Amino acid sequence: MITLAAGLRLPTNGLDYAILAIYFVVVLGIGFAARRSVKTSLDFFLSGRSLPAWVTGLAFVAANLGATEILGMAATGAQYGVAVVHWYWIGAIPAMVFLGLVMMPFYYGSRVRSVPEFLLQRFDKSAHLLSSVLFAFAAILIAGVNLYALSIVVEALLGWPQWVAIVVAGLFVLAYITVGGLSSAIYNEVLQFFVILAALIPICVIGLKRVGGWDGLTSSLEKSHGHSFLTAWDGTGVGEPNALGANWLTIILGLGFVLSFGYWTTNFAEVQRALSAKNLSAAQRTPLIAAYPKMFIAFLVMIPGLVAAVAIPGIGREGSGLTYNDAIPLLMRDLLPNGVLGIAVTGLLAAFMAGMAANVSSFNTVFTSDIWAKYVKTGREDRYYLRFGRLVTAIGVLCSIGTAFLAASFNNIMGYLQTLFSFFNVPMFVVFIIGMFWKRASMKSGVWGLVAGTTAAMVNYFWIYKQGIIAIPTDQGANFVSAIVAFVVGAVVMVVVTLFTQPKPAAELAGLVYGTRSPGLDEPPAKGDDAWYRKPALLGWGAIVLAALCYVPYSF
Repeated sequence: MITLAAGLRLPTNGLDYAILAIYFVVVLGIGFAARRSVKTSLDFFLSGRSLPAWVTGLAFVAANLGATEILGMAATGAQYGVAVVHWYWIGAIPAMVFLGLVMMPFYYGSRVRSVPEFLLQRFDKSAHLLSSVLFAFAAILIAGVNLYALSIVVEALLGWPQWVAIVVAGLFVLAYITVGGLSSAIYNEVLQFFVILAALIPICVIGLKRVGGWDGLTSSLEKSHGHSFLTAWDGTGVGEPNALGANWLTIILGLGFVLSFGYWTTNFAEVQRALSAKNLSAAQRTPLIAAYPKMFIAFLVMIPGLVAAVAIPGIGREGSGLTYNDAIPLLMRDLLPNGVLGIAVTGLLAAFMAGMAANVSSFNTVFTSDIWAKYVKTGREDRYYLRFGRLVTAIGVLCSIGTAFLAASFNNIMGYLQTLFSFFNVPMFVVFIIGMFWKRASMKSGVWGLVAGTTAAMVNYFWIYKQGIIAIPTDQGANFVSAIVAFVVGAVVMVVVTLFTQPKPAAELAGLVYGTRSPGLDEPPAKGDDAWYRKPALLGWGAIVLAALCYVPYSF
């Protein structure tokens, strides 16, 4: 899944390891400090719904900013060029805005503890149980990706054996989540966000200086890779060949709508951060605040990829011994002095731990609240579920270690994650979006929409694409198509099932369907929340406009 150059080592010294040690001490300190606020299961799983918007907003973006994204998106930039920005400006920002403006009022107003619990209220127990199992399984797979990726990278860069990296990182994540619950994970994610920035910014600045600035970089890339490498949309006409293996239609529908909305609006590892906010206004602003740093992180992963395409001869070419995943590690080795190198290594490890912790913390909530408490051990006292949540956290970490090796067949780390999203997030999104905007959608349509969408995505990927029945140039292109297929099939099945089954009584849909209201929406705004610069509509549409403007220099 991650292949790095043989013999790649970073010239670390005592100063670099001291920085790394300080970081680990601070992480554990935050975990133990957060322990004092954990008295109930709500405190452990949702921080007591007490956190300010700026904290949950930074945690929201950090939970997504795992090192699989950093290495994977830099690799995508080195391989495909400026086209990597699609995963941010069209593949993230619109969906994050939609979550904040449209979906968070339903999530937060209904007082659910998890995304699957919303399906229980909107549909029935069968949809709830299936979505809980699917999400718990996906969360463990994705957490395992981060842990396995960390072990491969640490072995390559620092010479540590894989098992040492797995045990050390796994124990640290387990320790601070078990002790401090979601609050510990979130406050550590805020810290990790700034550590990751401190790692990426020097690589970009020094890397650009090495290749003669932006003008020198673009001039070199035009000569070696052609002008299309520096544009986002060149060659994406229907029927036109391009390295990405996708046209404008599959980019907009597959990535920009289905995959993106499926991930950002239903992935509980993200939504959980917003649900922990102190009130509805803060919950809405969580993904909207996160949209602004997310928008500009595109440059922090794109630039190293482009620099690597110029500064590292032969990267990604057959016989060179260098893969595109080497982009960030090789730049760290060649560009950064000791001290700064220690910060970069710490940032890389922080990113892996953030991605793993986000999925483990969401897994323990869904497994405890949606599976164990509702179908196995019901009606127990709150303290029992708090203890069980801590036990499930340990189980989740151990399972992540076991499932990580399932990803070994993928040579691009983002390809594996996008495949998982098309299998699990997209079917859940179609059920959400139809159930939220169509009152008539019946109770049984939810579970059958999930089954049909998940099955269709898997059939398209493993049979139609892998068996060559329909020629799709790349794994990424196949993921876009799988996402579209899952959405269409799931939607059609939901409509058909609805026509032959009973809808949910209208009285039970208050606050769950667009056009209805629940008591949670009528809470008065907190002091200061009515300020003009905190208006969700302003923040959301401002992010959309800014993302569109970011495209302009790279569209011609």
